[in-house]
Parts: sequence; structure tokens; C-alpha cells
Amino acid sequence: MNRYVIITGVAGGGKTTLINALRQHGYSCVPEMAREIIADQLAIGGRALHQIDPQLFAEVMLSWEIRSYRQAAGLGGVVLFDRGIPDLVGYHRLVGLPVPPHVLAATSMFRYHPRVFVAPPWPEIHVPDEERTMGFDEVLRTHEAIASAYIEHGYEPILLPKVSVAERVEFVRQYLT
Repeated sequence: MNRYVIITGVAGGGKTTLINALRQHGYSCVPEMAREIIADQLAIGGRALHQIDPQLFAEVMLSWEIRSYRQAAGLGGVVLFDRGIPDLVGYHRLVGLPVPPHVLAATSMFRYHPRVFVAPPWPEIHVPDEERTMGFDEVLRTHEAIASAYIEHGYEPILLPKVSVAERVEFVRQYLT
């Protein structure tokens, strides 16, 4: 059984909050890098932004995801990832770009646990901010693109229930034991 477990889903679906809570229970966690990449690109006037050059943004994300995957080898036990490489397949499709062969190769080469936790669209907790600029219609399209990418690549998406953080923690922990 692969010990690398993905928690993915839409921006504003509560996945990062869940991962932070699971970290408090002793799980090793790999953060999502999108917010850091966006903040860095904004600070330096870079082009690797969804709104400016989505293809370059995806390439930077892919590099970070591969790097994170490799670095996780040094962590013990189950390692939780805030998103994974298959998210980039969904991202390409969402923005209308063909999925490059090297992204498909990375998706095949770097495998995670076959069950993937997916945070569904949840309008009550979705709050746009400086880095999270999607409207709720785009959130819905993103959810479909991400979930279908994981299914296509042999993963079983498990929708996280829309419950409290503590209840979500217990839901995920049932699968991790």
C-alpha cells in the first residue's frame, strides 16, 4: 500500500484546514505550493501566474509537486499531500490547454495511494482572497476537472463530507488505520 495520501479538491473546500488538523494528530504533511508560488510571482512581477501564463504556472507547479514527492521519502509513516501531480491534468483541461506528454508521464511515474480524498465545492466556506480569486462557477468546473483526472488515472476519489473539521479528521483517519 502506498503511504502517500492525497487530499485534493477545490479552493475554499477546507482541504488545507483538514490537513493542518491532521498534522496535529501526528501525520506528516506536504503543503500545497500554489499560494507560495503565486505570492512569489506577484512579489517579483513574474509570469508564472494562472491569469498571465497558465502553462508556465502549471510547469512551476509540476516541478514543485515532483520535488515534494521526492522529499516525502524522508518522512515516516503516512504522508498527506495537499494536492498531487494528477491535479495538473485537471488544471490543463480546466484552462483549455492540451495535457503535455511529460505531465502524463509524471502522473504515471509518481503514484500515490489509490484512494484520494476530495474536498467538494462548499459555498458556505468558500472565501475568495488575493491568491484565491475563483468565482463559485469556476470552483464547480475545477471540482469536475480534478475528480475526473484522478478517476482517469486509476484513483478512487472519496468525497469528504461537509461536516466539522473534527468530524472530517475522524473520517480520514478511519481510512488511514
